[in-house]
Formats: sequence, structure tokens, C-alpha cells
Amino acid sequence: MRNLPFDKPGKFYKGNLHAHSTRSDGALDPGDVVRSYRDKGYDFVAITDHFMDRFDWPVTDTTAYRASDFTTLLGAELHGGGMKNGELWHILAVGLPADFAPQGPNENGPEIAARAIAAGAFVTIAHPAWNGVTQADARSIADFDAIEVHNEGHTNDSDRGNGWMLADVLATSGLRFSAIAADDAHFKDRPDTFGGWVHVKAEALEPEALLQALKEGRYYASTGPQIHNVEFTEDEIVVECSPAQAVFVGGRGSTKVYARGDGLTLVRLPRAPFNNSFCRITVLDRHGKRAWTSPLWLDELNLL
Repeated sequence: MRNLPFDKPGKFYKGNLHAHSTRSDGALDPGDVVRSYRDKGYDFVAITDHFMDRFDWPVTDTTAYRASDFTTLLGAELHGGGMKNGELWHILAVGLPADFAPQGPNENGPEIAARAIAAGAFVTIAHPAWNGVTQADARSIADFDAIEVHNEGHTNDSDRGNGWMLADVLATSGLRFSAIAADDAHFKDRPDTFGGWVHVKAEALEPEALLQALKEGRYYASTGPQIHNVEFTEDEIVVECSPAQAVFVGGRGSTKVYARGDGLTLVRLPRAPFNNSFCRITVLDRHGKRAWTSPLWLDELNLL
């Protein structure tokens, strides 16, 4: 079930779900990666080193860095063949067990993703614009949780960090999933830190509670703005947010409604165009930064 987080119990915690350390191709050791995010005011981070033979199949252990006011999730970036264009899959798996088995010699991307899902991980198709993930590719991974719709690193090294084109087409076709923003931090020569994150509504700052909230879609993604509340009334979509220049609601195909202004904090838009499909909400601030809800299906929200 992917649902609105705003009326759920708990509080919002800010976290990055995509980062690398010296256990694979990052510049900082795991402790320094964790400290960097903690010092920037984040509540949690997942180090997702590349799960490959040349790095000795790391599920980087960050449990020693957990505290009452900051925690970590274990994970890895999984790889494998099977994409239509011949590229390697890049699949984020957050919430992996520490003893997740190395990849089999003939195990492709969808197969290792299925194994991660079976192990209870939150599985995301990473940076689909960067490596050219097609609709057919995405559909070959059964029951994936999310698409990475903003990748800070590939926004800044190739202008291919936005995954919404694939996400919108898949949502329009009826596929259901949620959407994350993340860094893909390596701490090297490109700007790839502190630029994309999720706000997760969980009952406690604990790995199990955060993972459950992620799996249930109780979060929104951001590169800056905050979304304080989204409410569906009989006729309207009501959005409360930090000061914005625009609030957009998009849905199936070209379906859209929007409001523009200076310092918008409360917007009411018509619900009717989205009653038979899905919608997603974007908040744009005066700096060009955005926050997004995941695609929202009105039947899952019990509105139909």
C-alpha cells in the first residue's frame, strides 16, 4: 500500500538513501560519510556501496554509528545484466540483511532485485535516465518499491538525474510504485551531496520503523521545499507547503492543474481531473528547488 504520509502517526525524519564509501568507489570511509550527513542535520543515511565482486560484495556495516538522534540503514547498490541497451542495472536495496549472499554467476539484475525484495529490502530503480532504463526494463523487476526521480550526482555530471519521465509513463500505464530523491554521494569531484533526500513519516527514529514506512510509501521527496500536508476533499486537492512559486498536480498523460504566485503556502486545486487515475504533486520554490509526492492512486486513498 502506497499512501499519503501526512495523517499517519509519528514525525518526519530526513534521510539520504544513496551514498558510497571507501568500501566501494567513494572517497570517504563509512564513518566519515555518516558524520557528514549527521553534521548537515539529517536524521539517517543509508550507505549503498556497489555490490560487486571487485569490492568483495559489501553490505557496509554502519550499525556502530547509530545513536538516539541519528541512525543508519544497511543497504547496497545491486548490479547485473538484463537491460535492453546492454547497460548494467543499478538497483538500490535499502534494508538488506548483513549476510545478503553474493550474486550468482548467472544472476541478472531483475533476479538479484527479486532476491532483495524477498529479503525485505526497499528496492528502487536508480537514476533511470542516466543508464537508459526503458518501460520494458522496469517491468522486468516485479514488485519494485520506487523509482529514483532525482539523483543529485547525475544531475550535475550529465543532466540525467531526473527520473520522472519514466515514472510518469509507468504510472500512466497503471504500474504502482513510489518515488525517491537521493544524492548518489561519492564525495569526489562532482557536486553529489546534500542535494536530494526523503522525509519519512515514522513512529520512531529506528531502522525497522523507517524501513516499514518506506515500504508503505509514507514519505515525500525533496531538493529543498517542505510539504506540510496534502488533503483530498470531495472536490479539491489541498496542499500546504513552505513558501512556493508554484504547485503543480500532474496525472495521466497530459492531465494537469496548477497554481502560481509569490510565497504560496496553501493551495486548493480541483480533484476531478484525477478521479479515475493517479496524481502527483510538485512544489517549486523561488530557488528552483522542488519537492514531490509519490504518484497517488485515489482508490488506494479510499477516495473512489
